[in-house]
Amino acid sequence: MPFRVNRAVAAVRVAPIAEAQAWIPTASSQRRFINLCQAVPSYPPAAAMMEAIAAAAMRPDTGFYTPVRGLPELRQALADDVAITAGCNQAFCAVLSALAGPGDNVLLPVPWYFNHQMWLDSQRIAIHPLPLAADTGWPDLEAAKALVDKDTRAIVLVTPNNPTGAVYGARHIARFYDLAKSHGVALVLDETYKDFRPVPSEPAHELFSDPNWRETLVQLYSFSKAFALTGYRVGSVIGGAELLAAVEKIVDCMAICAPHIAQQAALYGLRHLTGWKRDKAGQMEARLRALTEAFATPGLDYRLVSAGAYFAYVRHPFAGEPAESVARRLAGEHDMLVLPGSMFGPDQERYLRLAFANVDADLMPEMAERFVESQSALGSGQ
Repeated sequence: MPFRVNRAVAAVRVAPIAEAQAWIPTASSQRRFINLCQAVPSYPPAAAMMEAIAAAAMRPDTGFYTPVRGLPELRQALADDVAITAGCNQAFCAVLSALAGPGDNVLLPVPWYFNHQMWLDSQRIAIHPLPLAADTGWPDLEAAKALVDKDTRAIVLVTPNNPTGAVYGARHIARFYDLAKSHGVALVLDETYKDFRPVPSEPAHELFSDPNWRETLVQLYSFSKAFALTGYRVGSVIGGAELLAAVEKIVDCMAICAPHIAQQAALYGLRHLTGWKRDKAGQMEARLRALTEAFATPGLDYRLVSAGAYFAYVRHPFAGEPAESVARRLAGEHDMLVLPGSMFGPDQERYLRLAFANVDADLMPEMAERFVESQSALGSGQ
């Protein structure tokens, strides 16, 4: 008799990116394939960083473990009360496993980042879907107040958001902080894309000014997008001592430490690449403007719901057709890969996510033309 895998893990949905990549036609096309599937920068790390990485690779100590919480000099350069992780996904998994277990629940705004849902499902942590407010497109505070109960362990916010691109206001974030604080639950604030806010030099919030922030706030961050290090896997958790001690136990079991060379790369970026990072954020802003302009194309029935940082959330015009069917057709017939809204939670069948960070601004008009092409090929109805 064969062994059986963990039922909770077996029940988790298929990894969405891998699933969608399989929709790319194998036959060659006469035109360029536009891949709007995965949030990766289209450019490599800075040349100076690659030279620093190469130099670090030649040092014998780079092959050794670092402390579980990360290189002391990297932690000191980033913040007090911080642990370094192998990417922000690991940060989320470690934090939520430290905070909650079977029978507990977490408030997760819909649409959500699918890896967050996948981890919580695998750990048998219940999800309370939190709707967005119709007037702002931000998580609904009044709905959150009604959803928090005695088994709630955390409220999760992602800003700038994946998948919608929405950037939440500081006051709105503060209200969720107050809600979490009043109920004795954690506010887990995923700021992976904070370097790509409209004005990244200004603070996204003032939560760290509260002398008691460690009792409520947990911040997650990734160096991957800021310094184009997606394959190196390096992120961070900022939180209180008790939380970080729990995270340390989990990370020690999962990976012992984030890759040493990735931590060296992140440290180099923090020390030397502020200007480079700012230039790349400007490049993303230009792509966002080009995308926004493209959705003003005459005859285009796809509607841009929200956009920012790396993402755009779009309402497709095919009423009654599942989002996955629309996405598969765009890939197979129109040489363009997007993700269906159904990958991001309940009641998302009318939506598609576009990850535009790896698409040059001059391709945005062609993207819009292909959306229009998909309408004429099938017909659409609002």
